[in-house]
Amino acid sequence: MKLSGIRVIDLSLFLPGPHLTMLMADHGAEVIKLEPPGEGEPVRHVGASQAGHTVWFRNTHRGKKSISLNLKHPAEREALLKLIDTADVVVEGFRPGTVEKLGIDYATVSKRNPRIVYCSISAFGQTGPKRSKPAHDLAIQADSGVVSLNLGSDGKPTHPNMPVADMAGSLMALSGILMALLRRDNPKNGTGQGDYLDISMQDSLLSWTPNVMGIPFAEGRAPEVKQQRSFGGGSFYNIYETADARFLVLGGSEHKFVANLLAALGRTDLIAAGSTPPGPSHEPVKAFLRDTFKTKPLAEWTTFLDGVDVCWAPVRDLYSATLEPHLAARDTIHTDADGAKHLNNPIKFANEPAQPDWRLPSVDEHTEQLTGFKK
Repeated sequence: MKLSGIRVIDLSLFLPGPHLTMLMADHGAEVIKLEPPGEGEPVRHVGASQAGHTVWFRNTHRGKKSISLNLKHPAEREALLKLIDTADVVVEGFRPGTVEKLGIDYATVSKRNPRIVYCSISAFGQTGPKRSKPAHDLAIQADSGVVSLNLGSDGKPTHPNMPVADMAGSLMALSGILMALLRRDNPKNGTGQGDYLDISMQDSLLSWTPNVMGIPFAEGRAPEVKQQRSFGGGSFYNIYETADARFLVLGGSEHKFVANLLAALGRTDLIAAGSTPPGPSHEPVKAFLRDTFKTKPLAEWTTFLDGVDVCWAPVRDLYSATLEPHLAARDTIHTDADGAKHLNNPIKFANEPAQPDWRLPSVDEHTEQLTGFKK
């Protein structure tokens, strides 16, 4: 597999770090998770469980090994450092300054192991006025202006339901780690040296916003959210209710989709308005589509729209979405031998595809085996 022979020490908790190291484990890396003494990784105890483990833990920690050490004790800290001496990657998610206090920071580690790729993931990064400010996903989204884009029907900000700051941080960290490993070991120009990555979840989140930064960057003001393409300003990038109180979305505003659907609905006179930039010019088209979609139940619209070349989808609940035959065909939702479900690895190679190990470690299971430290 692509990452066979790579040893990763995961010092992170919750979502960003554990998610990225799980993806690495699925592709052959040996991932060793440091868990807090006692109850271990917090998400072992958060949310619904299946086959003896929480779904959250199952979908971020499969295939890993577990060690548990108290880093405030010199002997246990040294046991971890000796393990890091043999590693390729360290991922940590402590608040900036903590690893220095613990004596496991990049400066300390890299003196012992110059080949180490050391990745710090934090809310706001290792530098800047907010470096020490605590924050999880929601606060980062709010501080970055993203919550302001999620408006309810009352026009007020509402709770964003996806942890995009966490996941942006996870994927940016994964990308950076793989770049650093490639630079270190590239047979053409490899340096043989590791590197340090300072991954800010806020930086990562904002890097995902080029499609909504037009007004702030070009005009120096906040956008009028509901007039923007991605947030309801366009008639063909919008949500519509059907006669049975279900919903569907039109999700593609290219001219060909506008023309195809409006022609099929007998309203070619609206094609020009539906093809304009998002904003007030779309109101007549939205009104027509709102009224039209409310005349039939979703099942009838499904039959009709499947015969039209238009970008659309039904609004499914999360459970129904997991039952989709298309996802089953791609093994996107995998059921293991215990009957527990996993979100499978989405990185699909033609050669050496992921081979997830669906097993889960118990807290402290591998400490003595991997470190030699006896408690």
